[in-house]
Amino acid sequence: MKTGMPPATLGAALQLARGRIDGVDARLLLREASGCSAATLIGFPERELSTEAAQRYADWLDRRESGEPVAYLLGEREFYGRMFRVTPDTLIPRPDTELLVELSLRLLGEGARVPSQQSNARILDLGTGTGAIAISLALECAHANVTAIDASAAALAVARDNAGKLKASLRLLHGNWFEPVAQERFDLIVSNPPYIAVGDVHLGQGDVRFEPLSALVAGADGLDDIRHIVSTTPLHLNAGGWLLLEHGYDQASAVRALLSARGFAEVQSWKDLAGIERVSGGALTY
Repeated sequence: MKTGMPPATLGAALQLARGRIDGVDARLLLREASGCSAATLIGFPERELSTEAAQRYADWLDRRESGEPVAYLLGEREFYGRMFRVTPDTLIPRPDTELLVELSLRLLGEGARVPSQQSNARILDLGTGTGAIAISLALECAHANVTAIDASAAALAVARDNAGKLKASLRLLHGNWFEPVAQERFDLIVSNPPYIAVGDVHLGQGDVRFEPLSALVAGADGLDDIRHIVSTTPLHLNAGGWLLLEHGYDQASAVRALLSARGFAEVQSWKDLAGIERVSGGALTY
């Protein structure tokens, strides 16, 4: 449903959203459109909106009602305590993916099992998208040398912009998986690759409908890219190094089997905020 006349006040704007979009989304969009604080929205519903703010909010309301993600409307999303620019060329960073960062920091921290942690550990992020994982690791690990790769030049431009704004030092390379680092080895390799099966019903639901298919879909069972990464990683991982992979809610067992079959040790899975096994990984001991 298209919005008619733009709302004249904060209260009218929130009323206009009722029954159309989630109230949390409505307040967030109104805060961004108006520049008002959350407290002002609640305490001063009679405050007038400028014509520009009202029109911007009305446009966002229509687009959100049609399903367009809030992150794409606002052009940003928080990840690991920092704001990252996002566009329809990139996946939207999600809280569950912060588990990859947490696990990486654990491996690189006190008593770390990643061998080079005391002398500039080399980290590789495959399929970096917005750069959220790689940039977070570069900012959290002053001793690390971080490389991030993406096959999408448009996504890589977003990552480069995020790195600049957040003052993160890392190397950003364009190419398919390991191709840009063919002769290199790393101490830690992380990835949130495509892992949804072709034809999966979730592709037609929620925010996913608007995200790039190339960053979502990986073959008939969703494991094509994970198979490639697991099979190729030993050529690019130092002895004692780790591979960490995000995957689908029902893929942990299959990913552990792939890791074990390829010779990884200490293979295990870790649960996300919802208690679902979301990340699996293992160490290379040879």
